[in-house]
Amino acid sequence: MNSRLKYISLYRITVIVWMAVKFLLQIFWFHKTHRIWDQNTKDKWKGLLERQAWEYRRKAIELGGLLIKFGQFLSSRADLLPRSFIKELEGLVDRVESTPFQYSKQIIEQAWGGPIDEQLKSIDNTPVASASIGDVYRAVLHDGTPVAIKVQRYRVDEIFKVDFKALRMVFFIIGTFTRYGKKADLPALYKEVVTVITNELDFTLELSNGNHFKRRFKDFRSVYIPDYYKEISTKRVLVMEWIEGAKITDLAFMKRHHIHPEKVAKTLFDLCVEQFLFSGMFHSDPHPGNLMIRPDGTIVVIDFGMVGVMKQTEADSIRSMVQGFILEDYDRVIHALIEMDFLLADVDIERVKKLIKQTTDLYLDGGFGKLDANKMSDIMDELQSFIKEQPIQLPADYAFLGRATSIVVGVLMTIYPQVDLVDWGRPVLKRWMSGENSRASFYKEMISESAKPLLSLPRALVSYLEDGDKQREWQRTEQQKKLFHQFYLFYGMLAFLFMVAGAGSIMFAMVNETRFLLTIGIVLCGFGVVGMLVVGVSHIRMIKR
Repeated sequence: MNSRLKYISLYRITVIVWMAVKFLLQIFWFHKTHRIWDQNTKDKWKGLLERQAWEYRRKAIELGGLLIKFGQFLSSRADLLPRSFIKELEGLVDRVESTPFQYSKQIIEQAWGGPIDEQLKSIDNTPVASASIGDVYRAVLHDGTPVAIKVQRYRVDEIFKVDFKALRMVFFIIGTFTRYGKKADLPALYKEVVTVITNELDFTLELSNGNHFKRRFKDFRSVYIPDYYKEISTKRVLVMEWIEGAKITDLAFMKRHHIHPEKVAKTLFDLCVEQFLFSGMFHSDPHPGNLMIRPDGTIVVIDFGMVGVMKQTEADSIRSMVQGFILEDYDRVIHALIEMDFLLADVDIERVKKLIKQTTDLYLDGGFGKLDANKMSDIMDELQSFIKEQPIQLPADYAFLGRATSIVVGVLMTIYPQVDLVDWGRPVLKRWMSGENSRASFYKEMISESAKPLLSLPRALVSYLEDGDKQREWQRTEQQKKLFHQFYLFYGMLAFLFMVAGAGSIMFAMVNETRFLLTIGIVLCGFGVVGMLVVGVSHIRMIKR
């Protein structure tokens, strides 16, 4: 493609809008000509989506600009696109040709208001990295300090403004002519895309984010955030400390420098868990290119252009949702999802609740481990279909959180394949589940919830009758758990009655000076106290498990 064409507004808009229209027409025609969805039809459908995703990737690499960033945004949105499409987009990285140095030099001198030699002793003409928004060059200050200079690409502001217009047209077409447009909140989605990407175009925000992370993780001795040179950084030029090292997934580098992969993986795990579970900013693009390893084993985190924010209220909502799953309180789960803006106004609450319950029961009963690949695929397709039908939309920060988590898990598995995420995460999860302000809050709630099985039989029978043939078999593990709760509560109440009866007998015997009754009272009270202690300790252990 002629490189000059991509700077012509009409050409860019035409290419982007036509690609979207063509995809929609292909999908419409496929559904029109395939009424029976057998395995052959599903294979053809998957092939169509993969071809569309491949074409999108090719156009994104040719045009650059918004298509690359939007592709990365979409790769985190399982609520918007099928898995086969997302899988193809996951490999979409900033694969663009570098800007000719003469343009980068011109941008630097415009930003600094003078010749480049006034600030730099030297600068390499070939960038060490090129992305859709900026190129990174190695340079040396006059005092001999090596620095990395990130320079915004030639006419990138103009390109993104044109692409935003094209995206608005695409969203208008989707909203007017497709069923999805009636379900999704497209204006909110458009606003999210524009806000996230516009923030990346302002390098002063990246500098501020970097300094924030440096302050937040200053106590992480094995983690390093580069310094920034604020006095010579601008909206279009960012100057930061030069870091020598390798990608965090370079196992050969670790071996040469006698670095233990397990230690590196554990440090990265702790760093990311602290970001993802607790309120504050989190790095939403932690791929291996943004994570480096120094010869001394220190992890270096760079590129804070794309960050998400976990507010305290959002962290509390996630915690409440997880507690709802543990306590099997699906009303709480639904309430948390509404608070998190996952569920839009017209969602079928009861259907969502039923699907969540059935999926959770299948997991808890070990059903997933007994399924073959085809059955598992059918379940995932059913969930995907349900999400398409219902007004469910994932807010941007949660989407970025999910994407960042999946990226980090992949990096951890590459560094240390034997990683045990459950074992590493257990201490942090205990602290997180208890809440930052009250470590005992969750256990108190567990104790209060444990009394519910006494009243659960009528509700369980109703659920049993309503669910029909599909749920006729009682879930053995579930019922055992409820019976154990009832067992402990019953014998706890019985022991309490023994203790009260014994105490009453002792008081009566002391007033009437009846030795025989006093003996019986002491025995009854003793049985009651011991019984209360045994039952209480056993029940608390069960609750903690």
